[in-house]
Amino acid sequence: MPASRTRHLCSVAAALVLTAAGPATAASAASGTSDGLREVLFVGNNWDGTADVIKSSGDFAKIGRINVVPDKAERLAEINADPVKWIYYTSIRNEVGEGHDQYADDMYSTPDGRSVVVSRPSFADVVSIDLATDRINWRFPVAGYRADHMAVSPDGTRVAVSASTANKVQVLDIDTGRELGEFGTGDKPHENFFTNGGKYIWNMSIGEVTTSLDAPGWDWTKGDRHITVVDATTFKQVRTIDMRQRLDAIGLKDFSDAVRPAAFTPDWSKLYFQVSFFNGFLEYDVAADRITRVKTLPENPATNPDRTTWLLDSRHHGISMNPEGTKLCVAGTMDNYATVVDRASFDVGPLITASTPYWATVSGDGKDCVISEAGADQVTAIDFATGQKVLSVPVGDHPQRVRLGHVQADWTGPAGS
Repeated sequence: MPASRTRHLCSVAAALVLTAAGPATAASAASGTSDGLREVLFVGNNWDGTADVIKSSGDFAKIGRINVVPDKAERLAEINADPVKWIYYTSIRNEVGEGHDQYADDMYSTPDGRSVVVSRPSFADVVSIDLATDRINWRFPVAGYRADHMAVSPDGTRVAVSASTANKVQVLDIDTGRELGEFGTGDKPHENFFTNGGKYIWNMSIGEVTTSLDAPGWDWTKGDRHITVVDATTFKQVRTIDMRQRLDAIGLKDFSDAVRPAAFTPDWSKLYFQVSFFNGFLEYDVAADRITRVKTLPENPATNPDRTTWLLDSRHHGISMNPEGTKLCVAGTMDNYATVVDRASFDVGPLITASTPYWATVSGDGKDCVISEAGADQVTAIDFATGQKVLSVPVGDHPQRVRLGHVQADWTGPAGS
């Protein structure tokens, strides 16, 4: 997901307003160097505390690596001196982190290609790191005790971060780290999108994903999960969408309503989203305010049927769309594959074997889907046109988010690295 690209209707008119604004920002037509900048992919190695910077298309060759925790000793001393922070830090490691610290959840580069902004769950903050020196420009401690998914505005000036334990999204100036505003969400805010040319922010809350009450009958224990839509300037709520009602309306009462990764069509009229425990995705018509289609994808017979063994309630986690809006790429996380799906017919392409694929985005030239294989420490490109694997590139320990961005044209890594 390219990265630079939601309880009840307030009214039918509100729905129409949300879909009437301009088209989505598509993937760049071609990658390379322009205006002193080079388009790249940032790969966050969550357990390493590093980010690999690779070419945005073609051979996806490695360009450089940055350290996203240069202040690690200072942060750990701060945590160890505060019993409450230590409890949350340890909980993140033992639950969400599967026994590992989480140092790099999400990231976006600044418009000038000189810095990268990173959300760090274990340190409950967002930092801006100078790409030339690996030094921190600014640090913003989020509300609560964990930072999660982010989104960047189309003009690259603002970044929205989910403060997952505080049930809010905070919006920051990307150059200074100054908070511009915030808004409340459902329980455990997760994915964020700037939509309609930056007019709105959509947030999806996923509720509790670390408990073992995973049977459908216990779904109510997972918390208040809904999509929140706000005006991106005033941060006032425009609309909320509770998928529980939309799922029940089409007979899917046993489905979770925790909206996980999602992808919009270029005109923002359709939303394709994954939910907890489901091997597949759903199509939601924004103006009509209803789920219009459901696609179940193949099960891997080797996948353990015990839901409590699935990673943070995920079965499939990661979905992206090509710039033309004709193909979807889906990461079948617990089923260990990724596949390209035709958006019109829902025909499924080849199942490309992958080790815990945890994210899906789009290459700079728009030709390939790029997935992170958290279980194999590599990213893999899949051709949208053929559905076939193109190549894999090794990266650091436990890659998760992969985002398009820019560096200076001559950048090859921090000085002295």
